[in-house]
Amino acid sequence: MRVALVASWLNQYGGAERVLEAIHAVWPDAPVFTSIYDPGVFPAAWHNWDIRPTWMNRLPAVSRLSRQYLPLYPLAFESLRLKGFDLVLSVSSGFAHGARTVGAPHVSYCLTPPRFLWGLQSYVERERLKPWQLALLRPALPLLRAWDRRAAAHVDEFVAISHEVQRRIAAVYQRQAPIIYPPVDTSRFRVRPGAGDYFLVVSRLVPYRRIDLAVRACTRLGLPLKVVGRGRAMAELQALAGPSVEFLGFRPDAEVTELIEGCRALLWPGLEDFGITPIEALAAGRPVVAYAGGGALEVLADGETGVLFPEQTVESLCAAINRLDGLAFSRQRLRDIALHFDTTVFQEQLLEYVQGILGNPQPQTALDPLPAQGAAPAGSAAGALQHPQE
Repeated sequence: MRVALVASWLNQYGGAERVLEAIHAVWPDAPVFTSIYDPGVFPAAWHNWDIRPTWMNRLPAVSRLSRQYLPLYPLAFESLRLKGFDLVLSVSSGFAHGARTVGAPHVSYCLTPPRFLWGLQSYVERERLKPWQLALLRPALPLLRAWDRRAAAHVDEFVAISHEVQRRIAAVYQRQAPIIYPPVDTSRFRVRPGAGDYFLVVSRLVPYRRIDLAVRACTRLGLPLKVVGRGRAMAELQALAGPSVEFLGFRPDAEVTELIEGCRALLWPGLEDFGITPIEALAAGRPVVAYAGGGALEVLADGETGVLFPEQTVESLCAAINRLDGLAFSRQRLRDIALHFDTTVFQEQLLEYVQGILGNPQPQTALDPLPAQGAAPAGSAAGALQHPQE
């Protein structure tokens, strides 16, 4: 089967790019079409992929200034005419679903409809746009929204990463979308005995992730916190931190794995569409202290996988951290929950779904069925408890 993959941009290596990795492993010969590509930020294995950026890749400093070129992305993806394929599969939180296909169904694995188009106020607050950036974005917004909806109309099938994103797809595009949860490489982790002596954050350091809450809370409580990651909020966070907070910057996967395996708990204070890192912590048998909103509610359960805190305030997070001391968790139970989101489960579900779209259904063996709309995977914490949003 001839498959083409499409990504909105490839100028950073994060969660979206790891999803693309898992998909590419299913179809390793598939070319990857994208707007821009910076090979320097990706692992060496990516250099053997067939990656085909658009003309935007020749623009000055485009990898570093990618947001400044925002109005050009629709033109770049409309310039793609993908012919000679049996399937086009896009991974999109921006513009990838706008790639034009000829004679092949287009399935969009939607990480979210673009936040900067459909949630401008929260996007401005989360990204802390400068006034001149906002002044450039506002006049283009109606045109970009109209383009986004036209592009969505050409997509044959949407697949959502979570119930939260499923609802957004319905609201923005008026389309139904089944859910296939993103892949998590649980095989990286093992369950160590004993409790760790530090709390941990693993994240890009950008404002909307609310890492400031974790830094302030652990500073106030005098508890050790290790912060893994880098980003434009680094200096601001360092200014908030007391002596118990340590910033480790970027760390390779092997070191991050050890840090997760050895922590007391992972702190996850942001409002996220889903969240792969908390599942990685569960795979290591470590509890998660998370904000009770968004995709976290599809995986995490208060008192079973850790502690959920109801408000994005320092006081609420401090109370959750203190409450953690009175709780005990089965490390194997935490890992069993994580295994329902393993990369192999994702790949099998995606392949089954694609085969059904192409009219070539395969018999199920040990394959988990796709989660029904409104239901988390059987055996997950969210599936075991009644959900306030379900």
